[in-house]
Amino acid sequence: MHTSSSTGAQTDVTKPPADCMTKDDVRAEIDRIDQGLLMLLAERHRYVTRMAEIKTDPHEAYDPTRIEAIISKQRGRAEELDLDEDQAELIWRTLINWNVNYEKGIIAARKRQG
Repeated sequence: MHTSSSTGAQTDVTKPPADCMTKDDVRAEIDRIDQGLLMLLAERHRYVTRMAEIKTDPHEAYDPTRIEAIISKQRGRAEELDLDEDQAELIWRTLINWNVNYEKGIIAARKRQG
């Protein structure tokens, strides 16, 4: 039986996967990574919001050529990082679809006010 002590304190110290000896060790590292992902998503969202402020028509939010270029780029990056390309594509398509709908809503609301 494995035991571990957990203080619950968040640290910036990373532990390589091979050095994680318990489920708590692994969970602590995943939690650290999740926090970083959320911070990056929040930063990305601020740029998406700015893009919606710049665009003038809701139809501009959906650009299939740009979307496919992004997906292709992310699939290539995923492969380089030994991450399943299909998983990366699913994540990015979900993110992009959400962003497109968000942008359309902002642009349409601004047009209604104007």
